[in-house]
Amino acid sequence: MLFWLLYQKLFPYFRLFRIFRYVTFRCVFASLTALLIGLLIGPFVIDRLRQFQIGQYIREEGPQSHQKKGGTPTMGGVLICISILVPTLLWSDLSNPFVWLVFFSTLAFAAIGFADDYIKVVHKRNLGLTSRQKLAAQLGVSAIIASALLVLDWQGVYSTRLVVPFIKNFRPNLIIDTLLHTHFWPLAFLPFVLFVMFVITGASNAVNLTDGLDGLAIGCTIIAAGALTVLTYVSGHSVFSNYLELQRMPMVSELTIFCGAMVGASIGFLWYNAHPAEIFMGDVGSLMLGGAIATVAVVIKQELLLPFIGGVFIMEALSVMLQVGSYKLRNGKRIFRMAPIHHHFELLGWSESKVIARFWILALVFALFALTTLKLR
Repeated sequence: MLFWLLYQKLFPYFRLFRIFRYVTFRCVFASLTALLIGLLIGPFVIDRLRQFQIGQYIREEGPQSHQKKGGTPTMGGVLICISILVPTLLWSDLSNPFVWLVFFSTLAFAAIGFADDYIKVVHKRNLGLTSRQKLAAQLGVSAIIASALLVLDWQGVYSTRLVVPFIKNFRPNLIIDTLLHTHFWPLAFLPFVLFVMFVITGASNAVNLTDGLDGLAIGCTIIAAGALTVLTYVSGHSVFSNYLELQRMPMVSELTIFCGAMVGASIGFLWYNAHPAEIFMGDVGSLMLGGAIATVAVVIKQELLLPFIGGVFIMEALSVMLQVGSYKLRNGKRIFRMAPIHHHFELLGWSESKVIARFWILALVFALFALTTLKLR
């Protein structure tokens, strides 16, 4: 909105407003706006959540040191959502379809998490939506996003070809061309749709599993969103994309503003979520952030870099999968003392702050490695 007002409407009369044409400048403003929104309305949100007795339920089978956290205000993801979407609306070019696609993804996954958290709060138990209900909703939203990307591919502003790290000349198409002109043409799009559904739903759940310690998930989100900000900018920049031999997508550069807003919003939330936390993000925050991160990665064709961009999230999800698989296949034997893996280190005697700090370091290493792959092609 401010971009439309200051640049598209007032720039012909005030040449100073030319600066608002630059994505980097608007990205900084979006990040600062998101940070200020988070810091300013954070206390109000926390007070309201306490007033309505929207507190966190701590499962009994979790670490005993976490029982004292019971009753801490949750559903703070609403604060993150507002802090991301408002600056995006203010500083982005709203004629860009990718902005609205990521906007929809953020809002839709936030709604799924909100429903899950709300049911938990109403029934005062650690069970909201059933696993099937939550998964069905996530897959449904992901399928809508995949369908929208297919439309954008048809319009020539997106590509369904996969970008493979380290191999610059190998870009397989996830659409089966040989089926397009047959009676089975709908099946031609199935690989792409399934792939997008897997990536976005998987990332959403991975962030959700990581959200178990004060500031852990949001700190890793800051790092992942920062890496995505760089990747989004270079993917839309003609000089950088050519130099790095990336597939240039000029229209995705506007998502740099969204990623910058995610960084600012996450920092603002960390102010209140740092150990000992005054507020938890809940599923409304974790599902939303995972869905948003994955959607941006899919749009800028960096899906295969996502395991490095969000390395800690993947590590946490894999630890749960390994633990469950071991328990079922090895007659109740476990690999870790408790999953997700951050609880395993807690039970080994690490303090919560030490686990958080070391996982942040891991997240930074993963993200830096993801950025180095830009030139290793």
